[in-house]
Amino acid sequence: MTVLSFDEQGVDVIYDGTEFRLEKALIEEATRKDYPDVTDHEVLQMIEDDPSLSKEPRRIKEILA
Repeated sequence: MTVLSFDEQGVDVIYDGTEFRLEKALIEEATRKDYPDVTDHEVLQMIEDDPSLSKEPRRIKEILA
């Protein structure tokens, strides 16, 4: 299971027992979108090869609101 913790500057990730951070600039470069408009599904797809995307995607600006 992957855990994502969003803040204004990026995402803290716990994936397969490993903790790391994805910075805002990296996410924007990878998605070619402004950070607030990126969805949690898009971030998860950056981390996992075949993620389970069962819930509706939420934009980072919605998560941080």
